[in-house]
Amino acid sequence: MTGNKLASLGELMQVLKRESMLWRLRITTNDDLWSLARLARRGMSIGMLGERRDQTTAGEEGGRAKVAERKKMWIRLRIESTDYQSFSDVARIHGIIEEAKLDIGSYHTHNISVGDEIELSCQTPFLETDRQLLQQAIDAAKQVQIALAVVENDEIILFHITPRGLRESTTWTMRGGGKRVDIKQSTGVAKQFRERVIKELTDSLADETPLILCGPGHAREVILAELRSSGQTRLMSSIATSMSGRAGANEVLRENLAGNLLDDYAISHEISILEEAWKRISTDGAVAYGTQEIDRALNEGAIETMLISADLLRDEESTIGGKTWQIWSQSLADYGGVLIQCSTDHDSGQQLMGIGGAVALLRFKLR
Repeated sequence: MTGNKLASLGELMQVLKRESMLWRLRITTNDDLWSLARLARRGMSIGMLGERRDQTTAGEEGGRAKVAERKKMWIRLRIESTDYQSFSDVARIHGIIEEAKLDIGSYHTHNISVGDEIELSCQTPFLETDRQLLQQAIDAAKQVQIALAVVENDEIILFHITPRGLRESTTWTMRGGGKRVDIKQSTGVAKQFRERVIKELTDSLADETPLILCGPGHAREVILAELRSSGQTRLMSSIATSMSGRAGANEVLRENLAGNLLDDYAISHEISILEEAWKRISTDGAVAYGTQEIDRALNEGAIETMLISADLLRDEESTIGGKTWQIWSQSLADYGGVLIQCSTDHDSGQQLMGIGGAVALLRFKLR
C-alpha cells in the first residue's frame, strides 16, 4: 500500500477570495475535486498556473531541431467541458485560453489536483445552488474521516467513507491455490494473512482514524480482537451485515448500522432521506418523482425536501416546467422547500438516477 496515511480530520477547502462573481480556492481533498467538477461549467472561466510551449524558442541549434521551451504562466480558460471520474486524483477542465502570455484563443486543459489554487469566475453572480455546494465542501472537510473494512475469512476490503461517497481503497485476499491443506496449516496461513492485514492497515491509517469492521460472519470479531491485542487504541466497532463486499459496506450506510458515528456525514444524511423516499414510493405515500409530478408539487406548495443529483441540477439540457433545473430550483425557498444536492457515488444515489435523478418528499399527497 502506498501514499500518506488517511488523516482523521480533513484539511479545510480554503476560500482565498469570495466575491459575487469570482472565487479563489485552494483544493485540499479529492472531495473538493468532486465539488469543483460540478461548479466549473461551460461558459464560466477558470484560471491557474499552467504551462505552454513557447514556439518562439523553437528552431535549429547546432544543426538539430530545437524543441520549444515549456513556460509556466497564469492561464485563464473559458470553460468548454469538464472531465472528472469519482475519487480520481485529477479533474481535467478543457477550454479556450482567454488570458495568458501567449496562445490566446488556443485550446488548453488544466489538470487540477489536490494542493492547486484556482480562480473560478462567471459573468453573473454565482447561483445560490453553487454557493450551497461550496459551503457543503467547506463543512465536509471538518468531518472526521472514517475507515470501513468488510471482513471475510479469506478476503478483507478497505473502504473510506467520504462526505460524498464510498471509496474503495485496498483489497487483501488469502488465495488457497486449490491444494488440500490440513487444519494446522490452514490455521497458520489464516493467522499470517490477518497479521499482514493488520500491519498494512495500521501503516495506512492515522492513529486516531475510527475503523468500522463489518461482514456476515465471525471473522470480523477475530480480527477486532487481534487489532486490540496488537495495541490499537483507535475507536473500533464490529457490525454484523447480511452481505459481504461493497454491498455490505453500503448496508452499513443504508441501514444506519454505525449509529451516531456517521450522523454528521452528508452521505449518511442523503441516504437516510432517500430511504424515506423509497419507502413512500412503495407505500403510495407523500412523494413525487418525474418532472411533471415534481413541477406540480412545487406549484401546489407541497415540496418539503427536494433531492436531486448535483449533476442533473447543472445539466443545461435537462428542463422541468420549461426551465433548467437550476432556475426552477430557485423557487423552492419561496415555498419553504429544502434542496439537497446528492452524490451518485453510493447505491442510493444510483437508485435516484434510476428514477430520473430527482425525487421530492411532500408535506401532503397530491390528489
